[in-house]
Amino acid sequence: MCGIAGLFHRNGSPVDPEVLVRMTRTLTHRGPDEEGYFVNGRPPVDALGGWEAGKLGSPASYQRPNDSRFTIHDLRSTAGPGHVGLGHRRLSIIDLSTGQQPLANEDGTVWVAFNGEVYNFQSLKKELEAKGHRFRTHSDTETIVHAWEEWGEGAVQRFRGMFAIALWDERKQVLWLVRDRVGKKPLYYLVDDERLVFGSEIKAILEAPGVDRDVDLTALSDYLSLLYVPSPKSIFRSIRKLPPAHYALVTADAFEVRRYWDLAFTPCHDLPEERMMEELLGILDEATRLRMISDVPLGAFLSGGVDSSAVVALMARASDGRPVLTNSISFSVAQYNEAEYARRVAELFRTDHHEFHVTPEAIPVIEELAWHYDEPFADSSAVPTYYVSRTARQNVTVSLSGDGGDENFAGYRRYYMDARENLVRNLVPRPLRRPVFGGLGRLYPKADYLPQIFRGKAFISNVARDPEDAYFFSVSAFYEDAKRALLKPEVLEALGGYETRDLFYEIYRRAPAEDHLSRIQYLDIQTYLCGDILTKVDRASMAVSLEVRCPILDHEFMEYVARIPSRLKLVGLDGKHIFKKALKRHLPDDILYRRKMGFGVPILEWLRGELKDYARGLILDGEASRLYFRQDRLERIWKEHQNGLRNYATELWIVMMLNLWAGRFSHR
Repeated sequence: MCGIAGLFHRNGSPVDPEVLVRMTRTLTHRGPDEEGYFVNGRPPVDALGGWEAGKLGSPASYQRPNDSRFTIHDLRSTAGPGHVGLGHRRLSIIDLSTGQQPLANEDGTVWVAFNGEVYNFQSLKKELEAKGHRFRTHSDTETIVHAWEEWGEGAVQRFRGMFAIALWDERKQVLWLVRDRVGKKPLYYLVDDERLVFGSEIKAILEAPGVDRDVDLTALSDYLSLLYVPSPKSIFRSIRKLPPAHYALVTADAFEVRRYWDLAFTPCHDLPEERMMEELLGILDEATRLRMISDVPLGAFLSGGVDSSAVVALMARASDGRPVLTNSISFSVAQYNEAEYARRVAELFRTDHHEFHVTPEAIPVIEELAWHYDEPFADSSAVPTYYVSRTARQNVTVSLSGDGGDENFAGYRRYYMDARENLVRNLVPRPLRRPVFGGLGRLYPKADYLPQIFRGKAFISNVARDPEDAYFFSVSAFYEDAKRALLKPEVLEALGGYETRDLFYEIYRRAPAEDHLSRIQYLDIQTYLCGDILTKVDRASMAVSLEVRCPILDHEFMEYVARIPSRLKLVGLDGKHIFKKALKRHLPDDILYRRKMGFGVPILEWLRGELKDYARGLILDGEASRLYFRQDRLERIWKEHQNGLRNYATELWIVMMLNLWAGRFSHR
C-alpha cells in the first residue's frame, strides 16, 4: 500500500521538484518505507534543498541526509523538459528488494506510480512474458506497465484488485489515471487549462501553489445528510475525486473520464440454491487465497460477526496448518463490545488471537482523524476502526477484513425496515398514501426519550413517501427540511434549490436492476460503501501504515452475488440469508444468527459527558458554524440534546467534525 502524487503541466512549463517532493511527503504515513520520484527532464540540483547529486548517471540519484531512499529518474523529453512529475511513498508488501517506484518499462518510455495491489499479477505476468515482455522485478507494479503496452486502456479490465494508478506514456504524451471498481483506493485531482495535479489524499494537492480552497456548498449539503462527501465531489470546489470504476485520459488538449465497469443485478432464477451456495463460496475462497499473497506479516480483523468470521474461516483453510493471526478490540461499553464472539471464532479455528482492550481517548483521536480524512467525515465508527488498525499494526503489515458483506447480501437492518415499509405502502393506493400517512407522520411525536416500540414517526412518514425518497430519508442525518432550518439564508440562496436526494434519485433510477432491493443495494454500493465504509477503512488504516484487503469486495465475487435473486438474500428479518446458509459448513449458528451489533462508540454519552465542554465550543463557536449555520437553531439542538428531550448525537457530531476539519483545512 502506498501514496501517490503528481503533476502534469499541460502548458509545457517545467515541474518544480520541490513542489513534487512536498506533495509526496504529506503521504509519508501511507508509505513509510521508501520514496521515489520521476520527472521527465533533469531538475536543477539546488531545487532539492541542498541535497547533493549522486554521480550514478541516468537515472540521477539524490540522497537525503537521513539516508532513506530518494530517487529522481531523468528522462529527456522531446515535448519540453520536466512537464510531468510522479511521486511515490512506499509501504513495502511484495518484492521488498526490487519493487521501488516510480517504475518504468524496458526503454523508459512508460512510467507508473501505483497505490494498491493487483492480486492476479502472477498469471498476468506469465501471459505478458509469453507475448515477449521482459520483467526486471517480481512486483505487481511492473505488470501494470507491460499491460498498458500490450492492451492500452483495456488493461484495467484484466486487473483483479484494489488500485489507484498514475501512468505516463512518453511517446503518446498521455497520463492515465485509474481507480479500482468499488473505490477501495482514493484518487483526487485538480484540472484546469494549464495543469493537472493529483494525489492519494487532498492534502497532497493542497501543497501545490495556487489551489483554490473555496468550499463546494453542494458538497457541504451532501455531507450534512450523508456524513461524507460523495464522489465525484470533494469539499473543495476546485478538487474532485476520480469515481470508482473510472479512468481519466489526460493530454495537453483534453481531459476525459470514462467508466470501465458497472455492477449489474441480473438474477438467475433457474440456478438451484445449493449450486449457488457452492459456487459463491468457491469464488470467495479463491478471492481470499489471492489476498493472502504477501512478503510481510499478514493477519485478519476479527469482530466475531458473519463477514469477518467467514474470511477467517477461509484463511484457516488456506494456511497449510499455520495459525491465522487475528486481531480484535474490546470495549467497556457492552453495547459495542463483540470480543466474546471474536474469541469464540478464534478458538474454533485455533488462530493466533490478539485482543486489545480500548478505552477511547476521544479528543486526541478525533483531532488526529480530522487531519487524516482531509474532508469533513462524521461516521463515528472511524474511531474504533482507527483503534483496531493501530492494534493490528503491532504485529502485521497486512490485514484482511470482512467489509462488503452487508452491501452484497442485504445485511443492514435498514433493508428489512425498508421491506416492511413497502409492504404497507403497497396496501394503500398512492393518491391516499401522502394525505393519510403524511398527516399521521406530522402529528406523531418524535419521542426519542420513549422506549423503541413507541418511536414510529419515521416509519409512518416513510410510508407516505415514494420508495427511493423513503430510503434516502432512512439514511439521512439531516433531511432536506432539517437542512433548510439549519443553514443560513445566504447559504440556501447560494445553493439555489440544490437537494442531495436528487443524487440518490438519479442513481436509483439508472440502477441496472429489476427489483427495489437490488436498486437500493446498488445505490449503497455507489454511495455509502465507497464514500463512507471504504473511505473510513482506508484513512484509518493508512494513518498507521496498515494495508487492508477485502475478499468480499472482489469484483468477480460481487458479480456472482449480483446474479443471486433478492428473495434469497433477505428473507423476513434475515439478511444475508443465502450467505449464512452457505457458511453453515464452516461456522456455528450462534455466530451466523446472533444479533447484529454496531461497530461504534457511545457518542450520545460522550456529548453529554466527557466531550461536553469541548464539543460545545466547537459546535456553537466554530468557524464553520459561524459561516454556514443559524446560531439559534444550533443552540436549540444543543440544549434539547443535553436536556435529554431528543437524541441529536449524530447531528452534533456532524457539526463538530465539520468545525474540526475547517480549523485545519479551510484556509492556509
